[in-house]
Amino acid sequence: MSVKENFNEIENTLKQHMSNDADGTLPNVIAVTKYVTIERAQEAYEAGLRHFGENRLEGFLEKKAALPDDVTMHFIGSLQSRKVKDVINEIDYLHALDRKSLAKEINKRAEHEIKCFVQVNVSGEASKHGVSLDEVLPFIEMLEMYEHIRVIGLMTMAPYTDDEAYLKSIFKQLKHKRDEIQAQHLSHAPCTELSMGMSNDYALATEEGATFVRIGTRLVGKEE
Repeated sequence: MSVKENFNEIENTLKQHMSNDADGTLPNVIAVTKYVTIERAQEAYEAGLRHFGENRLEGFLEKKAALPDDVTMHFIGSLQSRKVKDVINEIDYLHALDRKSLAKEINKRAEHEIKCFVQVNVSGEASKHGVSLDEVLPFIEMLEMYEHIRVIGLMTMAPYTDDEAYLKSIFKQLKHKRDEIQAQHLSHAPCTELSMGMSNDYALATEEGATFVRIGTRLVGKEE
């Protein structure tokens, strides 16, 4: 199928699974293009996609250079501190802020305020990056010292499983934590957004209030 056909199918699914307390706005679909060609990414743009996600520095810079200027670029993978200087002023959103050393390097290198998602390891899997649920609030409070960091939301990667009840519980926990942070009214951390859901579970994430979904396989092909 073409990217356009895939995108139409995804949007229809999003409409069917909108959260009951959503304001009618569909989640932003981030085209995860890390395993596809520049031509496939351009096809996604022509299909109407404007949000693009990469997790490798080289792929990120290549895709950004090849796409029109009106795209929004997301760095969605774990970012090594030594690579911050090469990418931080090229991105619109960072989805994987998960440690103080990274925040310190971002603040040192950034030339403007960076919109960041704090990555949360809701499932507690050792293989996944992210702060634990009980560490989220103190971690975000600590980030106030970094003037170039603005925490616009929370992000998680759910386990790869067919257990829908478990997946929904993961997304629900992240939403509850987002609501808790939002209620603190922190000037540096409005925390209004939720980046959760990928090709296999984006419908469930949407039901639980995702505002950004990160989709590769279902949208542009190949694996995420």
